Amino acid sequence: MSNTSDPSSRRRFLGVSAGAATALLAGWRPAPSSALGANDRIRVGVIGTGGRARGLMRQLKELPGQEIVAVCDVYEPRMLEAADIAGGAAAKAADYRRLLDDKQIDAVLIGVPDHWHKTVALDAIAAGKDVYVEKPVSHSIEEGAAMVAAVEASKQVVQTGTQQRSWDHWMLGKQIVDSGKLGQVTFVNTYWYQMAGTAPLPEIETGRLDWKRWLGPARDQPFDAERFLRWRHFKDFGGGVLTDLLTHWIDVVHWYMGVELPLTAVATGRNYRIKTWDWPDAVTATFEYPRDFMVTHVGTYGSSIDDGGLEFRGDKATLKIDRERLLVFNEDRPKSSSGFTPEPEIHVRSLGDGSVSHLRNWLECIRSRKTPNAPMRAGHVAVRAAHIANAAMGMRARVRFDEKTGKVERV
Repeated sequence: MSNTSDPSSRRRFLGVSAGAATALLAGWRPAPSSALGANDRIRVGVIGTGGRARGLMRQLKELPGQEIVAVCDVYEPRMLEAADIAGGAAAKAADYRRLLDDKQIDAVLIGVPDHWHKTVALDAIAAGKDVYVEKPVSHSIEEGAAMVAAVEASKQVVQTGTQQRSWDHWMLGKQIVDSGKLGQVTFVNTYWYQMAGTAPLPEIETGRLDWKRWLGPARDQPFDAERFLRWRHFKDFGGGVLTDLLTHWIDVVHWYMGVELPLTAVATGRNYRIKTWDWPDAVTATFEYPRDFMVTHVGTYGSSIDDGGLEFRGDKATLKIDRERLLVFNEDRPKSSSGFTPEPEIHVRSLGDGSVSHLRNWLECIRSRKTPNAPMRAGHVAVRAAHIANAAMGMRARVRFDEKTGKVERV
């Protein structure tokens, strides 16, 4: 996204006066980059080299002051592809502990499936490594609580993969909410729509896969290509749409609204298209929060139109935000002649990928030893809400989370 302090880029705000834009954006700037010297190189190892991790590797390579020196995966073809991205000279290992034992590695990027997150992250912290761990950080509420305790008792820098917290227009949205411009926000709608493919799965070279090691802490079971490739949708390995996608958006809700734990949750889901998954392909969830507001989430793997986003509805204005744009609609602004929606008072388009700035923030914090934008506690409380909703769906009841017992219970 362009720097909104520049007059030419301020034209991206549609229908807002220069004075109003200045008032809304006073003091807002993208985080500055650190001045990097030749001796500041951070040596990074990558553990789990699936599609998301390889994408992050490509972005990380573009940032100064780092070097990807090792890659680890139990599936050799992925590991070799990751080594090529790293530059060909990276060390390769099937056992992640080899990377943690290497004293020359300063930090690790963890892209393993969810059921491995706690084990690998805590081992990395114990080995004195700084960590970037993809969301959702945990496979259960109990795992997340243990991870928070371990990270906060350590001196390690741990960034979790909710990149909105480092993305320019999402940071602007936080300032808009904090300014009071929306008035009293009583309703937040979140949504995410994706089209899951039903084509035959690509062939897996099982002779080059250590299936037992991939299973790790999960129960023993025979190899299944769908579970290997689409593990998010099977309970042994992931938490379905709610932990995978809702976690991003509920993190934004927590961040913008200054809350951490819903009062209650209720959820429903069904498998309408894909009957082989454990988790549903269509879901709805509703959360009540302190500070007198409600959050809804709807999602399906049967449609991709609109992708995902959030609407913060206040009695003075509504903020609509997704990974492409930010819009603010003022309640006092005249409605259009053709309907109920006024022209947006503010319209900002994102021109980049927040994962790049999120990785940059991680590297900067490794140098400064400051807390990164998405610390472990934020990652934990975000996925905790998704775990609570999954529990509500399983129990077919409205539920709450008891912080004293650490259990989800019926209301």
